[in-house]
Amino acid sequence: MTYRMTFRGTSVPAEPGQSVAAALVAAGILDWRTTRGAGRPRGLFCGIGVCFDCLITIDGARAERACLIPAADGMRLGDALEPGEDDPPGRDGDGERDDEDGEENGDAAHP
Repeated sequence: MTYRMTFRGTSVPAEPGQSVAAALVAAGILDWRTTRGAGRPRGLFCGIGVCFDCLITIDGARAERACLIPAADGMRLGDALEPGEDDPPGRDGDGERDDEDGEENGDAAHP
């Protein structure tokens, strides 16, 4: 049985056992949000829920990690964060670390 999800008005097929991110990538959708500042596209990156690049809204629940959520029939998918919403902890709204140079605190000496 193939599930059907909706992403920005387009039907997206998903197989049982696939994550939302895997179904989007299989459908040729490689990015589903953009960074706030530069508007850079973001989608699946790490695939294990660590990086926050795959944030998406699922059935009205904002900032869900698409790589961790199992696909289900009838899901409505959309942009991860609307302007003015809170960012996930430790992130600056674009899926990247809060610190300016992109390195975690204490790691600057380790290139």
